[in-house]
Amino acid sequence: MIRHERLTAMLQLLAERGSLSVDEAVEGLGVSHATVRRDFDHLAQQQLLSRTRGGAVTANVSYDLPLRYKAGQQASEKERIAQKVVELLRPGSVVGLNGGTTLTQVARAIALDERFHLEGQAEGVTVVTNALNIASELVVRPHIKVVVVGGVARHRSYELVGPLASRVLDVISIDTAVIGVNAIHPERGAMVFDEGEAGINAQLAERAERVVVAADSSKINLRAFTMVLPLSGIDVLVTDRGADPEAVKQFANAGVEVVQA
Repeated sequence: MIRHERLTAMLQLLAERGSLSVDEAVEGLGVSHATVRRDFDHLAQQQLLSRTRGGAVTANVSYDLPLRYKAGQQASEKERIAQKVVELLRPGSVVGLNGGTTLTQVARAIALDERFHLEGQAEGVTVVTNALNIASELVVRPHIKVVVVGGVARHRSYELVGPLASRVLDVISIDTAVIGVNAIHPERGAMVFDEGEAGINAQLAERAERVVVAADSSKINLRAFTMVLPLSGIDVLVTDRGADPEAVKQFANAGVEVVQA
């Protein structure tokens, strides 16, 4: 297990249990006591956990992990969700994407979809994004036109936020906005942890003819700090088959089309 995977697994164990001893981490990860202690110290320096005598506990910010530690969570579900999202997109259209691991998978699925390789056209699709990692992956694809909004980069999500991003979004039109969120609730709508991201994500949705929220089942029925969109602002929710059936029914009753991958 490489270090990145080990740190991700360690944070997942910690999130599930709330606290983790060195011995428990050794047993769960199959590494030495010395390795676990070094990893605990490394994550504590990044304020992703708090060290205790003989272990660690969750830190106040551990719910909002940096993107690099989220990649392995619900990975197969996110790939299936991404494929379903791309099936909803039309060649030649303008697609808005915000950040996050699910949206990164959506971007990769767009890049590989042969429908967007249109003969006789320079671009098979235009992607407007405020996510630096998504832009860097797509910019090398000649059939994809990439429009990046300006702003200040958040180190956790690689998303650009602030007035500069708003200025760009004020003057463009989007066919379909695909929004990744930290939580979606049948009563409270789609939410994220950071208020700066929430504002840009909401504006991205406002500029679109159709809004698709992509969220794996682990985010269903959760709440986060700031609302991005009420359910009335969401046309389609794409999730996986592990989603709570009662919540799916509530979304559908609220007029949201639910697609399960």
